[in-house]
Amino acid sequence: MDRLANEGVRFTHAHTTAPVCSSSRSAFNIGLYQTFTGTHHHRSHRDDGYQLPHGARLVSERLAEAGYFTANVLDIAPGVRGTGKTDWNWAASKGFEGNHWRERAAGQPFYAQINFQAPHKGPAFRAARQRKSLIDPARVDLPPYYPDHPVIRDEVANYYDAIQMLDTQVGATLDALKADGVLDNTIIFLFGDNGRCLLRGKQWLYDGGTHIPLLARYPGVVPAGQRRDDPVLSLDITAQTLTWAGLPLPKPFHGQNLFGAKARSHIFTARDRCDMTVFRLRTVRDARYRYIRNFTPDRPFLQHNEYKEKQYPVWNLIKELAAQDKLTPEQAVLAAPTMPEEELYDLQTDPHQIKNLAKSNAPEHRAALERLRGVLEQWIEQTNDQGRIPEPAEVAKNEGATKPKSDQPKKNKKKTKKP
Repeated sequence: MDRLANEGVRFTHAHTTAPVCSSSRSAFNIGLYQTFTGTHHHRSHRDDGYQLPHGARLVSERLAEAGYFTANVLDIAPGVRGTGKTDWNWAASKGFEGNHWRERAAGQPFYAQINFQAPHKGPAFRAARQRKSLIDPARVDLPPYYPDHPVIRDEVANYYDAIQMLDTQVGATLDALKADGVLDNTIIFLFGDNGRCLLRGKQWLYDGGTHIPLLARYPGVVPAGQRRDDPVLSLDITAQTLTWAGLPLPKPFHGQNLFGAKARSHIFTARDRCDMTVFRLRTVRDARYRYIRNFTPDRPFLQHNEYKEKQYPVWNLIKELAAQDKLTPEQAVLAAPTMPEEELYDLQTDPHQIKNLAKSNAPEHRAALERLRGVLEQWIEQTNDQGRIPEPAEVAKNEGATKPKSDQPKKNKKKTKKP
């Protein structure tokens, strides 16, 4: 991956539209926010015949019509295989014409997706432990919202081992492209579909859940060794793909070209139901602040989720340590019975996002809160956020779910003097 970055550009502030795979994939595969198309609930609409609205279509379908051979690649090299994952939240067609770029006609351009599972919880994490060189748990840096505990150190180190395994798989893919004589004539994007698979990462609206790696390599077009610190969105990968293929961006479309003249001022991400766990959370992030609006504040951060309770050792550990009163105030927030209705974090002074400034009376914090609250409300209206319409309880598999509150947070009636 370092090689890929050195031959292209590395984006340090890339984010996804959802902190979970299916919702994120339902967005970047077409270029529209999942909340706009009604595909925002994790693993939804699999068997109800739901169709995409607004003329939305897969990027692979658009490229196939333009003459590209499309593939969801499986076999890459001995011991290296893509998963073939799609995970779209609608009754989709197959979406691809084959399983490898080698199946295309002679001289035909191709569009391929390769889905690696290495950083994902499950078999890949277990396989990563079999590597000859492993990360020493004693040497990993822990963020302040984690207690220093052997179970936590082990899980974080295991995640890094999985990343090392991914690095090997990426190398095998580059070698395969080179062996086929197409490496230097192929545009490559390497990115994640959500943040890291650790507690307070995936399915959370902090940087750990929304921030993704993004590398882009295009020999002769993208100068090698660049670093970009401006905020970009996963939908922008879709936009740039269509543009570089010579296709116009459809309307409506929420992505914009990564290498266009216009820079993004805000990043929006949404979290909705994941499995049986019903939340509605929205966030907007600019260069300095992150604002989070919790429409279901009556529920705990660690609301019941079978997958998390089985796959995330730290999930249960935090609950145990909280019961034993062994957590710092920053760590105890994770085990709190409810969530704050609003959250505001200064990313310059608080990169781990543990100091909620939503109730701060400092003028700069009040100004940031009101500004970003307004920006988020405007985005919800402009994109016709479908999360405002709750799923039926039987669909959500959560009979105790209550209807999310209105889009308007409670007004603070306490008057303060202007500075």
